[in-house]
Amino acid sequence: MQPREDFLLKAYELGIIKFGNFTLKSGIESPFYVDLRPLASSPQLLKTLANNLLDLVEDINYDLICGVPYAALPMATTMSLTSNIPLIIKRKENKGYGTKRMVEGVFSEGQSCLLVEDVITSGQSLLETIDQVEREGLKVKDLVVVLDREQGGSDKLKEQGYNVKTLFTINEVIDILHRYHRLNDSEAKKIKDFLALPPEAAPAKQRIALENKKIVHPVGKRLVELALKKQSNLIASADLITSAEITAFAEKVGDHIVALKLHSDIIQDFSDNLITDLRKIAREKEFLLFEDRKFGDIGNTQELQFKKSIYKISDWADLVTVHPIGGLESLKVFDNTGVITIVEMSSKGTLTDDYYFTKAINVSEQSGNVLGAVAQRQIPDNLLLFTPGVSISSTGDSKGQQYNTPELVFKNYHTDFMIVGRGIYKAADVKTAAKEYQTLGWVSYLQSLND
Repeated sequence: MQPREDFLLKAYELGIIKFGNFTLKSGIESPFYVDLRPLASSPQLLKTLANNLLDLVEDINYDLICGVPYAALPMATTMSLTSNIPLIIKRKENKGYGTKRMVEGVFSEGQSCLLVEDVITSGQSLLETIDQVEREGLKVKDLVVVLDREQGGSDKLKEQGYNVKTLFTINEVIDILHRYHRLNDSEAKKIKDFLALPPEAAPAKQRIALENKKIVHPVGKRLVELALKKQSNLIASADLITSAEITAFAEKVGDHIVALKLHSDIIQDFSDNLITDLRKIAREKEFLLFEDRKFGDIGNTQELQFKKSIYKISDWADLVTVHPIGGLESLKVFDNTGVITIVEMSSKGTLTDDYYFTKAINVSEQSGNVLGAVAQRQIPDNLLLFTPGVSISSTGDSKGQQYNTPELVFKNYHTDFMIVGRGIYKAADVKTAAKEYQTLGWVSYLQSLND
């Protein structure tokens, strides 16, 4: 008997594989269920497993080890103790207290991390873990897995450029259990027949077309109408500092956008005349005026800033951005203006972690005047998703800004509206750049409806 077979049979006696009818996290209906958590109760088997996994990656260089919670944590810990390679811990959820970090441990930006998983089915939990680990500035390229259920997950990860090492495939496991009379002929055949079928993971969440979004706020409805009419999901950010620059920019891009985003407090010669000119251009070219004020105070102060400041934002802005940090009541001061909450930012090292994201989304859904949110991931379908940091070139800048391409944000995040700044206003030909982004954004949106 080979050492791998001996290990598997001993692990099987712990009950790591059960037979029956099971619905997996991925949505697959399966005649068997693999649960490797009992291995944590057998120190000797856990050590054997750790050595086997380390042997699989002996030709790979990595700085850190991280187990996908929860079943792989004991395995990763044992691997770390055996190899003297530091362990980091990926939380499954943010507890909302302490450091509130999703990845705990001592590490440095740019270090490489080996991910350890117990069972791979659709690969979704691994992709989620990779995303969160990489958000901490770490690099993930290599993954080691105890058991591949051969339901498409390994292939998906390999297609995305990840190196996946597997100790067992499920077909190997069934063959070994059958050979050593742990499974009879009919049980083995049933599972083999199931494994021969094409993978049928639970359908990925389908994005909802703009026309089917249940947006209640009248400004949100108007924004959707403009998008469908102009076949544009482009919001141009006019981060310019003079009135002449801004009006000229609005004239050039107006035909291609659904909203013009301003920072009124950076405009050196801000005046009522500028607003009059912009409102005229907006009517003619059919777009909304979007003040990116990012309000973030108690309700009374926000109301004064909104209505009584020298910018008189309440008089002209169709849309405003607000940090929901002040709570639900603080959002009620914006009257009929469309509120877009900032639940996540695109800058490197942002403090808008998963805990804050969840609380901010909850507040946004409860508020009657919030029509959408700014984020870098999917949000509930009753809110419109606005994603900044979009560029045809996905490189960042020296101030921490990180960019995503239009294809990525519409496919992965289910973005409804992309916000583009320097990619347009710094272009040699502003109008051509706006048209290019409009076209690419709309094509990416349409393609995402079919993914």
